[in-house]
Amino acid sequence: MKFSIAKDQFASGLQSVQNIVSSRTTLPILSNVLLRAEGDRLDLTVTDLDVTIQCDVSATVSRPGTVTLPVKKLFSIVRELGSPELEVEVDDRSVCSLRAGPSFFKINGLPAEEYPPVPEFEEQRIVAMPQEVLGSMLRKTSFAVSTDETRYVLNGLFFSLKEHKITLVATDGRRLALTDEEAEIDGESQREFIVPTKAVVELQRLLHDKGQVEVRATENQVAFMLLGEDGHRAQLISKLVEGTYPNYQQVIPKESKERITLIREELLLALRRAEIMTSDKANSVKLSFSRNQLSITANSPDVGEARENLAVNYKGGDFGVAFNPTFLLDALKALAEEEVFFELTDELSPGVLKINGPFLYVIMPMRMN
Repeated sequence: MKFSIAKDQFASGLQSVQNIVSSRTTLPILSNVLLRAEGDRLDLTVTDLDVTIQCDVSATVSRPGTVTLPVKKLFSIVRELGSPELEVEVDDRSVCSLRAGPSFFKINGLPAEEYPPVPEFEEQRIVAMPQEVLGSMLRKTSFAVSTDETRYVLNGLFFSLKEHKITLVATDGRRLALTDEEAEIDGESQREFIVPTKAVVELQRLLHDKGQVEVRATENQVAFMLLGEDGHRAQLISKLVEGTYPNYQQVIPKESKERITLIREELLLALRRAEIMTSDKANSVKLSFSRNQLSITANSPDVGEARENLAVNYKGGDFGVAFNPTFLLDALKALAEEEVFFELTDELSPGVLKINGPFLYVIMPMRMN
């Protein structure tokens, strides 16, 4: 195998795939990237047997072939090279010679035949949407995925492809984030599945502001095919989380007593300052509403206290409710809108954060001291 390639192209491809490689893998070949050079393309594939990432980059191939090379080492070398072009040649013993200007490296690889086969995806059920839209949906929900491994069905993002809508839901039992977008979904393509956290994190890294993404799902795996405007492709294939996602509709309050409009950035900054005065033992902030004013207070006996006052359009009776500030900040940071709407009933009922758009965030209150 022999090809020449631009340093930036090679580094970009390796950057896209190398994150899923674990340093503690029991199979040495899983630390490698599978390289396939053909025509004017170099295909790169990495898998940990649960998640597989593939992408292609432009290359000038003079002798087609395949090999697997240690991806972290290769990425480190390519990133540090001073020359903009590099030549790669692999002999029949899977030893790679890499030349770039005055630099020369010899890297021991393993034969491509030993690499685990990439899952075949003949599933034709497709939902297509702009990459930017899916990226925005993941940003608005993925932060609420549970990290508690005992509730494994919550260790992933729930996708519902139904009724001409794609809906994403994440919950850890104390908060729930939901967003949806219209999409063309025929009767054949309707389904629901849970994508594990690791795959969601990698998908967010791969998505760009331009181009399309196609979603295909079978009973136990999902594929996201990313099509760039420049003709390049990347694909992420993942096993799905087994099990049935809980009925999330039950925890969304059907009505509320108060709906208060807030400036997102103002609220975010005030909460960040108040959060400084919380501690592990006292990790709540109290939101006290009175006529045209919101007071945000944090009081921690071993640290001290903080108070922030915001002018708000509120005409109801005085009341207060406490929340975990991190949970509120996670949602506010994930949004880009100028205004948010907080729907509240009393100090014991969940609060609901909304925007002018398809998003809602349910957050459970904390006990007030």
